[in-house]
Amino acid sequence: MTRKIGVVIFPDFQILDATGPIAAFEIAGRISRDAYSLEVLAAGGGQVASSSGARLVAQPLDEAAYDTVVVSGGNGTRNLANLAAPVAWLKRRAPSIRRTASVCSGAYLLAEAGLLDGKRATTHWSRSDDFARRYPRIRMEPDRIFVRQGEVWTSAGITAGIDLALALIEDDLGGAVAKQTAQQLVVHQRRPGGQSQFSALLDMGGVHGRFAGLMDWMRERLAEPLGVERLADQAAMSPRHFARAFTAETGVTPAKAVERLRLEAARARVESGHEPIDRVAEAAGFRDPERMRRAFLRAFGQPPQALRRAARA
Repeated sequence: MTRKIGVVIFPDFQILDATGPIAAFEIAGRISRDAYSLEVLAAGGGQVASSSGARLVAQPLDEAAYDTVVVSGGNGTRNLANLAAPVAWLKRRAPSIRRTASVCSGAYLLAEAGLLDGKRATTHWSRSDDFARRYPRIRMEPDRIFVRQGEVWTSAGITAGIDLALALIEDDLGGAVAKQTAQQLVVHQRRPGGQSQFSALLDMGGVHGRFAGLMDWMRERLAEPLGVERLADQAAMSPRHFARAFTAETGVTPAKAVERLRLEAARARVESGHEPIDRVAEAAGFRDPERMRRAFLRAFGQPPQALRRAARA
């Protein structure tokens, strides 16, 4: 079965919001032959200039049958009065479209069309406060890479559109095809920091800080024992000096840092995958599902099963 994908753009759209998902669906369609056909859509059709000045050629918004519609974001969403045509099209066509998604500030178009009322959603972190003020009936989750509510999906900024597309591909064709697609794109099928725009690694200064290399090393070995002695050895420091220096640099103890990285990795797998909870616990280094459950309750206020159900609601 070939699924028809429509990608909606508009003047001043962000080009990667459109081309990132297009590339993912195109590659998946080569791996799983004829899985997708793609159409770029815009009000009136023709050449549409992105915010970079580069243009895509679009077909007019039409009445064709689409399995999935992905709405790009971009600077053009700052003047919603100019987007009345695609908003009206989304509102009219939504009942006949199986699945609707947005990238970045494309969520504004879904909100204007009423498709997000009473639902959870996300958008680029820099627009989340404005979005929440404009649409109080929508529960904004500003720290998520993407959010699924039934067959309506929203994603964070720009490159998160690729994460979204990979999740849609996995939903359609399974994890193996999504993984092969990610490999061809040379990206992670699921970001190792979990589905968060603000990862624990960033919160702890792990990108450029003194212990950046160590935290990358930790994240790659979450299933292994990561006691302070082993971490100190990897950092070439005595355990006592390491514990003091690490806490001063990151604001958390080594043990707490390991737990946060494990929680983030486990939450991503729980929400976006289909693995049994005990297997997730083992892969993330909790070993015991009950230990992971208690950690989830402390960190998120909900057990893993509840987060999985909410992600699929």
